[in-house]
Amino acid sequence: MSRTTGTPATAPAAPGTPAGGPAPYRWRWIALAALLAAEAMNLLDATIVQVAAPVIHTDLGGAGATIPWFSASYTLTFALGLLAGARLGDIHGRKRVFCTGVITFAATSLACALAPTPTVLIILRALQGAAAAAIIPQTFGLIRAMFTGPELSKALGMIGPVMGLSAVAGPTLGGVLTHADLLGASWRAVFLVNLPLAAGVLAATPRLREDRAPVRPRLDPTGTALAMLGTALLVCPLATGRPGPAAWATAAAGAVVLTVFVAQQRHTARRGKAPLIEPALLRGRSFPAALATSTLFFAVMNGLMITVVLHLELGLHDGPLTAGLSLLPWSTGLAVASWSAGSHLVPRYGGRVMHAGIATFAGGLAAAALSYRAAAPDAYPTALPFALALAGLGSGLFTPPFFTTALGAVGPQETGSAAGLLNAVQQLGGTLGVALIGGIYLDTTSSPRTAAEHALDTAAVLLAATAAAAGVMTARRTRPAVPTDKAVDEAG
Repeated sequence: MSRTTGTPATAPAAPGTPAGGPAPYRWRWIALAALLAAEAMNLLDATIVQVAAPVIHTDLGGAGATIPWFSASYTLTFALGLLAGARLGDIHGRKRVFCTGVITFAATSLACALAPTPTVLIILRALQGAAAAAIIPQTFGLIRAMFTGPELSKALGMIGPVMGLSAVAGPTLGGVLTHADLLGASWRAVFLVNLPLAAGVLAATPRLREDRAPVRPRLDPTGTALAMLGTALLVCPLATGRPGPAAWATAAAGAVVLTVFVAQQRHTARRGKAPLIEPALLRGRSFPAALATSTLFFAVMNGLMITVVLHLELGLHDGPLTAGLSLLPWSTGLAVASWSAGSHLVPRYGGRVMHAGIATFAGGLAAAALSYRAAAPDAYPTALPFALALAGLGSGLFTPPFFTTALGAVGPQETGSAAGLLNAVQQLGGTLGVALIGGIYLDTTSSPRTAAEHALDTAAVLLAATAAAAGVMTARRTRPAVPTDKAVDEAG
């Protein structure tokens, strides 16, 4: 029996459907659950491993410098692949790319759980990040293909709480799973937990509606290669704890490659072809300053988290459960402040909330440094959870107004490219923070408390640069900001 696709004239219109228009997609809510589960799975994997990383190092051995890279290799390839992943969905269909990404993510998660050496694990984590880069850019397009009217806003609005819950659960779940040592799995359980999640997502993917760009674009392989090469050359050498002359020379070469990439993007646009990013985004000061602000802030945020984990687990030998529970006030503060900022503060005070978030985070960072100085060298800093709660509040106050302000400075035709670029540099900032600030902790040969203090001093310098970049970002804005809900939806 054929299925009708229209709503009978005598039937009332479905919620969110114009009168007399087509009936809403039947399986939209089941499909949305699969998309949200995929979002949660990827965000969990970006945070859950940080707490388990010292235990992984103890089990697999290798140099201490590899510890930050158990997380950083994932976020680096995730960031590098986001723009290309979005373009692949436009070309080949978002449902197809999404399913391929989930299958690859599940396979690499299983392989990570079975990894025999640190080097193999780092390589597999990089492949896992590439799979995540194929998944995440497809979710917004797939949601828009299945929802209309008020239901579309409702569906998009569910992404924020899911991401907030994942951010809260990630570090704590990593600590609990590693500490529980279920069936002797120890740290391997943090990767195995992805398998039932991926199986549930794949079971629901037949209910997804295929979606692709109305005009099939090209991938721009030259631009993609230049962006990946330049970013890798810039980030990886600086993420060695204390970069030497060779590292700085390599980073400078990366900056040159990225300059060539910008020129190539402009040349591609002038020839009437589709560039990887909109070159207009890089004109003026506001959006480039937003990219710098995002990179620096998320470097500080992730750098503080990895410093706490390394100090508690390697310096004080307190174990992953203590580290996970110590980060719980951070995650809770982030979730509460993010909701308050998005719902109440940003609509009333606008971009000033972003600066308040940076100042609040600075207070938390200073309190964390004081808590370390006040504690005995081999004792748990008792004031640390309170400092982390304050830093979490600062993170939550920063994020919603940042995306609102950054996207309010670009034109409507540039918003999609801008949102993808902001997400990419956010992941790059997280990579740099974990590897650079975590590397400084591991590279310090004095006491664990002194190592933590050195790492936090570096974070403070980066946070000062963040405040300066945010000032440039909000100075002399000539375009009105987009409404908060729209900016957050576009930012993802």
